[in-house]
Amino acid sequence: MIKPVSQYSLSVVATLLVVVFSFATAKAEGMPDLYFVDAHSQMPAGLDSDTIIPLMDQAGVWRTILSARNDREPQDVADLATTHPDRITAAVRSKGKAFNKGTPIFEKFIKQQVKQPVYSAMGETILFHAQKGKKAPKIDVAIDSPEAQFLLDIAVKKGWPFIAHYEFAAAGWDKSGYMDAFEATAKAHPDHPFVLIHMGQLPPDDVSRLIAAHGNVYFMMSHSNPITLAENSSQPWVNLFEGENLAPQWASVMSAHPDRFILAFDNVWPEFWGKFYLDQAALWRKALTELKPDVAHALAHGNAERLWNLPPR
Repeated sequence: MIKPVSQYSLSVVATLLVVVFSFATAKAEGMPDLYFVDAHSQMPAGLDSDTIIPLMDQAGVWRTILSARNDREPQDVADLATTHPDRITAAVRSKGKAFNKGTPIFEKFIKQQVKQPVYSAMGETILFHAQKGKKAPKIDVAIDSPEAQFLLDIAVKKGWPFIAHYEFAAAGWDKSGYMDAFEATAKAHPDHPFVLIHMGQLPPDDVSRLIAAHGNVYFMMSHSNPITLAENSSQPWVNLFEGENLAPQWASVMSAHPDRFILAFDNVWPEFWGKFYLDQAALWRKALTELKPDVAHALAHGNAERLWNLPPR
């Protein structure tokens, strides 16, 4: 004989259901399982490489695709990646006078890195970089130059995304020429991913147009937040935020095209590897929870894992 369910039993069941539902909802909203892949950062001179992994742990970054800055030997990155293969992906460094001026040692410098199996990515290729005070000079190298094409050929052969550094907003009247050259190159290699670092300094309309026109163009969200803007307000970086929240127009574009945006921090200077880094990570963690979980995970780590063929955490 089946005993009738008492009113007390029903209330207990109802309470348990509410608790379970509330826990599941909170987990979806807070996304405690969300982790980051930093798709592009740099190891500069003066930075103790032993501090990188502990800082990544604090920031919730599981893996960093890391290249040497032009004042640091690439071998230091290779050594760190060898020691921590599950956390650091070594990226080939092209930055430096050998690339900017097209000196004869450039190809040898690149080949010395590529021949090491530990390298499995290509760092950014700086094509147009505005002068940043006395810290960083203006760089202007055509994407169809022998140096840039040498890097692109390697990236295509290896299956590594080609990270193009164009500061389109800073280029002023020359923007259309740089844009045409970039699009022509991306169109010539339709099956290869081209990534515009720092959002290319482009507004939402340009980003949406490039996404619609090219199935192989992606956007790194580095240097595109209020923390970076406060640090370097003289540069026309994109701001993807309104206060501490994603700007509605940008959130709409990301939600419509969740496979095209990639989280990156691009820590350049030693002082970037500290509070500046951790504050940005906290800002992004909060902002991404405003998006649907599948979109948030794609931007935070999934797209980088797919494009660079990285194992998930």
